[in-house]
Amino acid sequence: MNRIKEIRKEKNIILKELAKKTQLSIGYLSHLENGSRTNPSKETMEVVSNALGATVQEVFYSEEV
Repeated sequence: MNRIKEIRKEKNIILKELAKKTQLSIGYLSHLENGSRTNPSKETMEVVSNALGATVQEVFYSEEV
């Protein structure tokens, strides 16, 4: 499970703003946040992470097992 929604809310970024920063659709980002879309491309993970000011590891690879 990724931490997109958690990090986005911590930074007070609305989904529409994240979509604009990443040039990804709101729908796609919503599916990523909610886990109904999995396995985003490396490029997508980098773009989302950069827009959130975090690393790919922090956003997409939880330390929880």
